[in-house]
Formats: sequence, C-alpha cells, structure tokens
Amino acid sequence: MSKREAILQVAESQLGAREATGKNDGVAVESYLHYTGNNNGDPWCASFVSWVYGKAGYETPRTAWSPGLFPVSKRVSVPQPADVFGIYFASLKRIAHCGIVKTQRGSWIITIEGNTNTAGSREGDGVYTKYRHIRTIKYFADWLKGGGL
Repeated sequence: MSKREAILQVAESQLGAREATGKNDGVAVESYLHYTGNNNGDPWCASFVSWVYGKAGYETPRTAWSPGLFPVSKRVSVPQPADVFGIYFASLKRIAHCGIVKTQRGSWIITIEGNTNTAGSREGDGVYTKYRHIRTIKYFADWLKGGGL
C-alpha cells in the first residue's frame, strides 16, 4: 500500500463519525482534538487532518489551526490523493476550513473532511465525503513532500 493510500484508508475509516451533541464533542471528535492538544468543544477540522496523518504514521502535520496546514514549502498547485485542501473565508481573512483530498474529477475535488455536514459547513457535525469545486479551494498542501516523517 502506498503512503497516500494509507492516509486515505485512515480517513475513510472515520466516515460516519459524528459529534455527540453538536458541540464539537463525542468520543471520535475528542480524540482528534486531544491529538493536537486542544480542548473538547474546539473546532476540529484541522485536528481531524492531523490525527489522520498521525494514525498513518506521520509526525506532521500536527495542528488544530487550519491556516497552519499551508506553509509555502508544502503548497502545490495540482492536488494528489491525500493532499490537504484549504478553503478561504473572506469574512475571517484566512483559511478557515480544511480536509483531505480523496481524488479529483474534472473541476471537482472529492474530499474527506471533519467538522462539516451535508451542506458543507465549516461548523458541521461529523466526518463526511464532499464534492467541492476546485474554484472554492484556496490552497492544496502536500505533507508527504520532503519526507513528512
């Protein structure tokens, strides 16, 4: 199994994980948050990404701050499976939601992401697979670039 397949396998194993009460809580969510040193109730999309990479055997990334997933040295213009994607929110003037690229189909990126919902919110209730138009994504990051271990 390739490194990218291993990351996707871990991410896919979490599909269907849901918050217990809709307040960024529950057994799975709290394990993602604790992995990055965060508290129950904190936003968790970046913690989910970090946890997935950690379970696949990578020390980095390890952050709950979604903008921290996109250092210039990791950014790529053409996404590959297991890369990280980030969505920019003008109201916040920063990347404010992220997830993992599963594959690309034309202009659409199929993702696996935490703290979203069926509508694609950045304050959702679980781990879902989503279709996102490539125009909605600000950055892609390849955390396997340059090692990652």
